[in-house]
Amino acid sequence: MRLFVALIPPPAAEEDLDAFLEVRRSAAPFRWALPEQLHLTLAFLGDVQEWRLDELLERLARGAARRAAFELAIAGGGAFPNVGRAKVIWAGLDCATGEGAVELGRLATGARAAAAKSGIEVGGARFRPHVTVARLGVPAEVSAWVRLLDTYRGPSWTAASISLVESHLGEGPRGRPRYDVLADLPLAGL
Repeated sequence: MRLFVALIPPPAAEEDLDAFLEVRRSAAPFRWALPEQLHLTLAFLGDVQEWRLDELLERLARGAARRAAFELAIAGGGAFPNVGRAKVIWAGLDCATGEGAVELGRLATGARAAAAKSGIEVGGARFRPHVTVARLGVPAEVSAWVRLLDTYRGPSWTAASISLVESHLGEGPRGRPRYDVLADLPLAGL
């Protein structure tokens, strides 16, 4: 199973970002993320043996219950690895309070620790909160797109749960991945 742990924006936040990007998509031949694919990856777990799933879910649920819900919004943007040779364009996140930013970092650390303690290898480098909005087939200079995203601020929403998601490569629209949420794990209240 290809799994990741994510913070998934509510439909209103997805739709707002999609509307902002929709009128601009035809200006670039990027592989744009579909609204239902927008998420903030807390931990990428890659291939997970199904028999490890129960322990992983138990550890993720315990960790989520120790974290407080917080307010945030999709805002700003950037590119990986950099704006001069971008392969990914992303939207950023703005936490309403400094405590929200701390909780976001703790969610990522907790998700990675839950996976590691369950015997699952965690992929990826240092946690850099972002929502991927487009992928480029060939690295390109995208400073104009990043400046455009820097003008964006979506509606605020409460991060009240994390999700364990299974990714099915190539099974979504236009050969993209299809995502199935296996579990939503609530955070502690505000």
